[in-house]
Amino acid sequence: MPERLFVCTPSKLGSFADCPRRYRYSYVDRPTPPKGPPWAHNSLGASVHTALKNWYALPTDRRAPGALPSLLKSTWVREGYRDADQERATFQTALQWLESYVATLDPAEEPLGVERVVATKTAVLAFNGRADRIDSRAGDNGAEAVIVDYKTGRSGLDADDARGSMALALYAWAAQRVFRRPCYRVELHHLPTGTVAAHDHTEESLARQVRRAEDTARDIMAAEKAVAAGADPDAEFPPNPGSLCSWCDFRRSCPAGAEAPAKEPWTAVDRLG
Repeated sequence: MPERLFVCTPSKLGSFADCPRRYRYSYVDRPTPPKGPPWAHNSLGASVHTALKNWYALPTDRRAPGALPSLLKSTWVREGYRDADQERATFQTALQWLESYVATLDPAEEPLGVERVVATKTAVLAFNGRADRIDSRAGDNGAEAVIVDYKTGRSGLDADDARGSMALALYAWAAQRVFRRPCYRVELHHLPTGTVAAHDHTEESLARQVRRAEDTARDIMAAEKAVAAGADPDAEFPPNPGSLCSWCDFRRSCPAGAEAPAKEPWTAVDRLG
């Protein structure tokens, strides 16, 4: 019998690549171990992403910076903040990011997709993912698709981040098949700084990222099969201790992660500007 395809999203593959133990807690163990409190930076990112999605849902004549306060207010996620003062300050900062960002956009330009799911298969993967935005731009040989990913973290990004992102490459690879047009360019739009980190893939570099994803999927399936056969889950899904442990939802459930310094839920949004 042929092997069952590994159903995955970029976040599922990325979870295992970052830390197999976190993958196990998220996708294998049932019941799922208790998570820590919500993170304010996740609330901020979700709020901004949804506001941009709803901005594109407006008629073109209403896509203006003046629409943003009500859009952001209606999508605002309030979880994780230290207090009302921090939440209000973060809201104003997010609004400034959005106003600066949409000022660079052409309101009349319709993307190929906003929060668009793209899906495809290989001999190993059944992949699906939701791209923040997929643009249509003129290329050397006609219209091409471009993957746009919004980022709201405090750190700046560069071309190496765009080049090395397996998620962006998988989006591009799947978008080629969904839209039946070339898709090689991937962009990280960092709203806090207004910068764009971009990379132009080739067929070869996209294929390398697909093989990387397939190798990760094979490792996951082998570990899951071993556990199902009676192997020690701790051995098959080892932790990967490091700086990310402080930000892990499962830090309190993981002996290795519990040794990392704890972060307050609002730490990442403190002193945003």
